Amino acid sequence: MAYIIEGRTGPWEIVLGLEVHAQVLSKAKLFSGASTTFGGDPNEQVSLVDAAMPGMLPVINAECVRQAVRTGLAIGAKINLTSVFARKNYFYLDLPQGYQISQYELPIVGEGEISIDLEDGSSKSIGVERLHLEQDAGKSLHDQHPTKSYVDLNRSGVALMEIVSKPDMRSPEEATAYISKLQSILRYVGSCDGNMAEGSMRADVNVSVRKAGEPFGTRCEIKNVNSLRFVRQAIEYEARRQVEILEDGGKIIQETRLFDAGTGQTRSMRSKEDAQDYRYFPDPDLLPLVLDPAFVEAQKADLPELPDAKKARFMTQYGLGAYDAGVLVVSRDTAAYYEAVAKGRDGKQAANWVIGELFGRLNKLGKDVTESPVSAEALGGLLDLIADNTISGKIAKDVFDIMIETGKPAARIVEEKGLTQITDTGAIEAIVDRIIAENAGQVEQYRSGKTGLIGWFVGQVMKQSGGKANPGVVNQLLKAKLEG
Repeated sequence: MAYIIEGRTGPWEIVLGLEVHAQVLSKAKLFSGASTTFGGDPNEQVSLVDAAMPGMLPVINAECVRQAVRTGLAIGAKINLTSVFARKNYFYLDLPQGYQISQYELPIVGEGEISIDLEDGSSKSIGVERLHLEQDAGKSLHDQHPTKSYVDLNRSGVALMEIVSKPDMRSPEEATAYISKLQSILRYVGSCDGNMAEGSMRADVNVSVRKAGEPFGTRCEIKNVNSLRFVRQAIEYEARRQVEILEDGGKIIQETRLFDAGTGQTRSMRSKEDAQDYRYFPDPDLLPLVLDPAFVEAQKADLPELPDAKKARFMTQYGLGAYDAGVLVVSRDTAAYYEAVAKGRDGKQAANWVIGELFGRLNKLGKDVTESPVSAEALGGLLDLIADNTISGKIAKDVFDIMIETGKPAARIVEEKGLTQITDTGAIEAIVDRIIAENAGQVEQYRSGKTGLIGWFVGQVMKQSGGKANPGVVNQLLKAKLEG
């Protein structure tokens, strides 16, 4: 779905490509045994290899290779049985070697695609150009001293998967949907935790604009955007900036820019380098990486049911719509929770309770489904009380609030509070008769054609019964007596 910018000279189209850097879930770095734990004190997780001490040789971490292959298989990509690590040469304070070990011409994973779901209910396939492994740089700290900068090398050598999309996206919505879907896939296969706030997943956003049907324009790359909200804001600002330049007769300079979350604007960082500027060449310390086809097949066989397949199954097995199924499969934990609630019960009702009731309460508490004070089994027990008419749906919501607060099972709360639904026809009929006798005016209006008043009568009965009267029985008795 194209995002059109209306300029003075007519409509402009955005063209977007993303380079997502995802930190591999591994206890050790890509070429050393140093720890990758987040939050350590500066420079306490640095091996001699990470610090580029003379004579130190990199040794590849097999777990990082396995995770890259699993991720490639999860996006339906080609796994290259032979790949080569190269040196990407550039000089910066937090890059001790003076180069980054990455992959260039022969990456470990080739072309694939990711299907995204959009707000209007449509889907779109976004091409993936490649996935390659590379080591992260360290971090420069400019706010620790008034006149000095410090360097923290804890991230130096941490394994990253750089996942490069094709320029197939045309709106901020598509870009954020792509990142969200990729994040979900990475978490399903367990190759990255997807935590953008901690920097274990971040995006470089390539933005250009063009008139519809024209060739691609000159792109600018916005580096290291670390939240979906910032990705959307950065794209919107940068696209409008480029349109204004072009409509004023200027030219877009290919450059790298940074997004300032405080101002909501992008600013120039440096002119954009081309591949030849990095002087790539195969790393002489690392042999080509050659994979056994049996190893790749074993990783494929070990993959979990992925989000798209799970969504399709939920729609078929539980009768869910595309939206509800999509929400429930975003994470494996949410999907597992839902399936435990839905087992042997009405699938749509279970989805309504998980999405509408549980998620709403968890959001207020700032928790996710893994921290829910109500287990899937306990929520299922609440739905069973609704199904056997022990309590009404309205009372169930009150019971659920108490479950969230106390952790008590639904049945005990119903017993302690005396909330069991009144299904005795005689008891309900007595209340109905009293309401009709006390409200002759409303009875006359109903019988004169204002049948919408049935809702008012139901409300009065429910009020007098403390919300415990069976709504179906109430409706049936009221209609029989009002129309008799």
